[in-house]
Amino acid sequence: MSEVMDYKSRVSDPASRKFETFSYLPAMTKDQIKKQVEFLVKKGWNPAIEHTEPTHLQDSYWYMWKLPMFGETDVARILSEAEACHKANPDNHVRLIGYNNFNQSQGASMVIFRGKTV
Repeated sequence: MSEVMDYKSRVSDPASRKFETFSYLPAMTKDQIKKQVEFLVKKGWNPAIEHTEPTHLQDSYWYMWKLPMFGETDVARILSEAEACHKANPDNHVRLIGYNNFNQSQGASMVIFRGKTV
């Protein structure tokens, strides 16, 4: 059995903090982000975009970028809003959420743009 790698993520070290599954991987490319948006749309989930400062990463409150895009299926429009949020808040983490209407929960949540860590 192989050793499980310990990711030394510590609250005291902002640069080491991990905040969701994809944060253990290299940052997603534009094409990979597009594929995630396509997945949300294919599942019928409502996309929403949120952002927060890296120093508040561990808080449960993130700022909502506009309102959730209920019923939006245009992948380009969703990507455009995510990029607009990132451009308006370049130092913040930006995450994409897919709300599942049937289960009344988040079907997916991932940081697609990483903010600057201190």
